[in-house]
Amino acid sequence: MTGKRVLISGAGVAGPALAYWLSRYGWEPTVIERSPSLRATGQNVDVRGAGREVARRAGIEDLIRAATTGEQGTRFVDTRGKVRGSFPAGTSDTAGATAELEILRGDLARILVEQTDWVEYVFGDRITAVRDTGDSATVSFETGSDREFDLVVVADGINSATRRIVFGDEPVVHPLNMYVSYFTIPRAAGDDGWALWCNATGGRAMTLRPDNQGTTRATLSFLSGPRGYERLPLAEQKAVLRRTFADAGWQAPRMLSGMDDADDLYFEFLGQVRAPRWSSGRVALLGDAAYCASPISGMGTSLALVGAYVLAGELASHPEHGDAFAGYERIMRPYVEQAQKLPPGAPRVANPKSKAGLAVFHAVLRLLSSRAFTGLGAKFFTPPADRIELPDYGRLTVRG
Repeated sequence: MTGKRVLISGAGVAGPALAYWLSRYGWEPTVIERSPSLRATGQNVDVRGAGREVARRAGIEDLIRAATTGEQGTRFVDTRGKVRGSFPAGTSDTAGATAELEILRGDLARILVEQTDWVEYVFGDRITAVRDTGDSATVSFETGSDREFDLVVVADGINSATRRIVFGDEPVVHPLNMYVSYFTIPRAAGDDGWALWCNATGGRAMTLRPDNQGTTRATLSFLSGPRGYERLPLAEQKAVLRRTFADAGWQAPRMLSGMDDADDLYFEFLGQVRAPRWSSGRVALLGDAAYCASPISGMGTSLALVGAYVLAGELASHPEHGDAFAGYERIMRPYVEQAQKLPPGAPRVANPKSKAGLAVFHAVLRLLSSRAFTGLGAKFFTPPADRIELPDYGRLTVRG
């Protein structure tokens, strides 16, 4: 099945990765993105395990390495700034709280797009309808005329509007009862190459992470049931964060001050997508739209890269798209299920609410970071990023 036209919704990581592999196999992908341009924002992401092997097969591992944030590891500190546990960056494809290859999400997306400069990218538009005509899919857009494609792949976010058009409310989003905000603040004199993680009572956490752009990436997170904060206007979201972290201590005042001037704040309610099926007719789901494991899994980027590789390979291997979609789901389902199995009690276990809970958490961190438990500590923070047997689709390559 070659020379087919496929429309991909979403220009994050999964979408451009799929476009790369499909065009390499002789397909004609078009990527549509609702943002007016490629989104260069985003926090640090890991390229681990099977995801790193896919990057290696795509020939972009060295490009990713050249764009890494340089993060040296993760230090857990208390609200007075005292280090309670220190975990250096991993030195293998998979292990460690900090992966060997840490890169900003926007930089990874840019690398993937640059590897597909022959692909048609349409920014500032979105899909409004998909009609399966039997031989093709007719797609309507917010702007522009209808177009015909052989297949459509939904590769956008956890709350994908495009997914809802085709699947309705069928995919189930399981809440994790935690809010997380991400934004960029100016680098301070004391910031170095280590990521810092500080817990405060009430299930609150603050992190500061280095980047390669002379700034610092910040997150503020807190345990909470769904309250609709993610749908509030930006000013009201900032007000929620100011109230929640007003007495959190540590570097909360600095972070809240920097947040006021941040133009990239993103506020989300964490959840996992557990879709009963990943395809319907000529439409398939990919990445977070299909199987978001949540940021706390450490597997989002690996799932996006591996899923794109497998879906493209199966489509190029089968003359019928139904067989290809079935093969994609058969290969990926076990990998996704592993990724979505969070540590027992997560995210509550890493976000204690009481002073006593914090004391226990810090004692465990001190133990795991000691020399006697170095191996156990690395294992504790290592997600199941390589637990999949990647098929070899090399024989299918048309474009070098």
